[in-house]
Amino acid sequence: MDELQGRVRIKDIAEQAGVSVGTVDRVLHGRPNVSEKSRKKVEEVLKQIDYQPNMYASALASNKRYKFFCMLPQHKPGEYWSEIEQGINRAQRAYNDFNITVNLFYYDPFNPESFKASSREMLKNGTPDGVIISPSMKEATSELTEKLDEMDIPFVFIDSNIPELHPLAFCAQHPTQSGYFAARILYMVDPTSEIGIFRQAEDGVIGSNQQRDREAGFKKYMHKHHPKAIIHTLELPSKRFGRQFDKMDEFFQAHPNMHSGICFNSKVFGIGEYLEKRNIKHFHLMGYEHLDRNNECLKNGFVEFLIAQHPWKQGYDCTKILIDYLILKKDISRQNFVPIELLTAENMDFYSRTY
Repeated sequence: MDELQGRVRIKDIAEQAGVSVGTVDRVLHGRPNVSEKSRKKVEEVLKQIDYQPNMYASALASNKRYKFFCMLPQHKPGEYWSEIEQGINRAQRAYNDFNITVNLFYYDPFNPESFKASSREMLKNGTPDGVIISPSMKEATSELTEKLDEMDIPFVFIDSNIPELHPLAFCAQHPTQSGYFAARILYMVDPTSEIGIFRQAEDGVIGSNQQRDREAGFKKYMHKHHPKAIIHTLELPSKRFGRQFDKMDEFFQAHPNMHSGICFNSKVFGIGEYLEKRNIKHFHLMGYEHLDRNNECLKNGFVEFLIAQHPWKQGYDCTKILIDYLILKKDISRQNFVPIELLTAENMDFYSRTY
């Protein structure tokens, strides 16, 4: 191609620099066999015309293949993480011209050893150009990120952030602000003195940084604005979350003055379906994420609010960050917070995917 910067041609640059067209082409593409004197002449002309390379065209011309790895928690179809996968796949298709492949690896979020094992398995599959990670506990995550740093492989965090591990960037909802916001909304609806927290955990281990930090933000608001409020907590195991009706019966019977509650993960449907089965009405329940079973509970009135966080956008944006940084050589945003959006039965149908 003989044109650069609109009307400026390679031929024009060559004439201004007093070199051949071939020399300009070699300098532009970083090829060898150019004398230092000629290179400086070309670079001086490029500086004068404020030349900006067309990285999109260069990337296409290079025909290089790029491999990204992605570490996500284990999940079932239709759950929160499958939405993130859809966003990653959408980005891969959108930038298919760049020969991108994304290999997915999974770990048990309640077991740090599972994260470590999946990390080892991932790195056995070759050297990636970039990695997307849903961080687990800090110690387990740092073992992986230290190896990636040693290999000079950029990594992006998705869904939550551990800033001291210095990711290239992250995409997530601000967890403590989200929890703080949730407390404010829930207390406005039900200004009583007793609130329930339905916590997903395995043997006391919370498998999500977001869930833990949202709860911290929620309690921060309550301690600041309503210090006399009583918070009751029920821990339910992940694999049977919402199916332990006996345990929930005991919880509700033990706290008859509790008329509102919150679940800080995407499985609030487990509590909503329990309320429906037991025909418990006038209980103000809040949870997270625009998923089919959550939406059904919202529509039927057994979940009052959902906080949405665009998981497919997170998946798409994390993949695009690696593409922009590694392939298109663009400046990137290091902090990428998704909105804190409140859904009700009245507005849920207008919540749509945006990329």
